[in-house]
Amino acid sequence: MAFNLSNLLSTLDSSIAALDSASDLLEVLQAINATNPNSGNGKSQRKYYTSVASLPAADSAMRGMVAVVSTAVEDSDNGLYLCTGTAWTEIQSLDSTTPYTGIQGSNYGYASGGESPPLGQTNIIQKYPFASDENSTDVGDLSSARIRPSGNSSSISGYTSGGRLATPFLNIIDRFPFAADANATDVGDLVAGRYSAVGQSSQDNGYVSGGTPPTTNIIQKFPFASDANASQIGTLTVARQSSAGQSSTENGYTSGGFPPSNVIDKFPFASDANASDVGDLSVARGLVGSGNSSVTHGYTAGGFAPPDVNTIDKFPFASDASASDVGDLFTVRRDMAGTSSTVSGYNAGGQSGSPLYDDIDKFPFASDASATDVANLYQGVRERPAGQQY
Repeated sequence: MAFNLSNLLSTLDSSIAALDSASDLLEVLQAINATNPNSGNGKSQRKYYTSVASLPAADSAMRGMVAVVSTAVEDSDNGLYLCTGTAWTEIQSLDSTTPYTGIQGSNYGYASGGESPPLGQTNIIQKYPFASDENSTDVGDLSSARIRPSGNSSSISGYTSGGRLATPFLNIIDRFPFAADANATDVGDLVAGRYSAVGQSSQDNGYVSGGTPPTTNIIQKFPFASDANASQIGTLTVARQSSAGQSSTENGYTSGGFPPSNVIDKFPFASDANASDVGDLSVARGLVGSGNSSVTHGYTAGGFAPPDVNTIDKFPFASDASASDVGDLFTVRRDMAGTSSTVSGYNAGGQSGSPLYDDIDKFPFASDASATDVANLYQGVRERPAGQQY
């Protein structure tokens, strides 16, 4: 992406002077690193700070240092900053005006919570890279162990809501940062204790639809910009649990669900309103997972019909239409955590009868094709964690 460097060139070294507004981020950082003779003396070229006020003094010793300011919520200060020797200058904004990246991630997929026999319900937050096929690693803990929570993603944070840890059923909304590997914090409550609900994400809000007990049709919403409780803002056309959730830039989708349903519901992000039935899955099913979303289509993979199925369904965002079967998971299973990169859909964990799977498989968005097994979740098998992406 391009940056306007007109305010910086007068204060940077001669090696940076050749950069202009067409220079991309990599060129800028390479030039900065090349002009810093202190990089081998213990001064890191990139550090993370939680506010602009916490940045170190802008002096000649800091000149050329790049810092990332990432607050806990969406904020106009979030961005990439460069020290000119006399001031910190923002060279890339990460505030709410930046194109939203929560629907698809460029960096990592996450699986939070879930079950790992013989450990039972777990609080582990794990992540796996989208750039390469590698196993996930443990990067933090939820505030409580749980199974069958719902997941949401803002541009800077992952959210894990509700879930089950024996009884009572949890109403906790947890938030964890993407910029650093860290534990989650409890930042709000759902309208009631829920598990087996499914999440959708807009640029500004997280949504949680359906769930149990009792099996409900409630759609609830909580803000990304502040730590707050969720509120009920609409209803699905059918009460259900264990659906798949998808998100376009304009609408949230809830597909399938238990008792086995083929309904694809859509609700708007621009206003608080009830969902409408806009199509059908190719196979009625519940116990699905988190769902997947490309820029143009929603995907619903696996589930319990009965029996368990390996079907990958795809439906369009541009029009209200039924889904078509476009491929298969690498094995028949249900109760997975779905995530989405910019090019592929991922499904992690799951079960089919007695077998529980720790597999992570992926399928391409660019063509209709089956999934391949590419990695494994951390610490053995997992059943129904929540999925997030960054």
